[in-house]
Amino acid sequence: MVVLSASDPLRPVHPLHAILLAFPLPLFLGALVSDLAYRATFHAQWANFSAWLITGGLLVGAFAVLWALINLFRSHSGHRKRPAVYFIVLLVMWVLSFINALVHAKDAWATMPEGLYLSATTVLLALVAAWIGYAGFRTGEVE
Repeated sequence: MVVLSASDPLRPVHPLHAILLAFPLPLFLGALVSDLAYRATFHAQWANFSAWLITGGLLVGAFAVLWALINLFRSHSGHRKRPAVYFIVLLVMWVLSFINALVHAKDAWATMPEGLYLSATTVLLALVAAWIGYAGFRTGEVE
C-alpha cells in the first residue's frame, strides 16, 4: 500500500503541460546539433535549421512558461518555492532562446560562436526545466 502525505506539495504534471514541456528540449537540442554541424562544415543550411528549431522551441516554450506562471499563482502560499524555481528556469530558458533566435537571424557566418554558446546554455536550461517539471509526482512509502 502506498501512503501519501496530504502536506506533500508535489503533484503530477498535467498531461497537456507535459506535452508542452516535452517539446523545447529536443528542439533546442536539435538546434545545438545543427550549430555543431555548421561549425564543422560551414554550410549555411545548418544555421537555417538551427533558426527554425529555435523558433519551434520558442513557440511551444512560451505556452509552457505561461502554464508555469498560472501554476505559480495557483500553488499554496507555503509551497511556492518549487513552482517559483520552475517558472524562473523556464523563463530564463525562453529569454535566452529568444536572444539565440535573434543571433541566428544574422548571417550564418555571424552566428558563431555566440549562437553555439547560447544553444548549449538553452539546452541545459531546458533539461533542468524538464527535470523539475516531470519530477512533480508525489512520493509515497510502500508498506
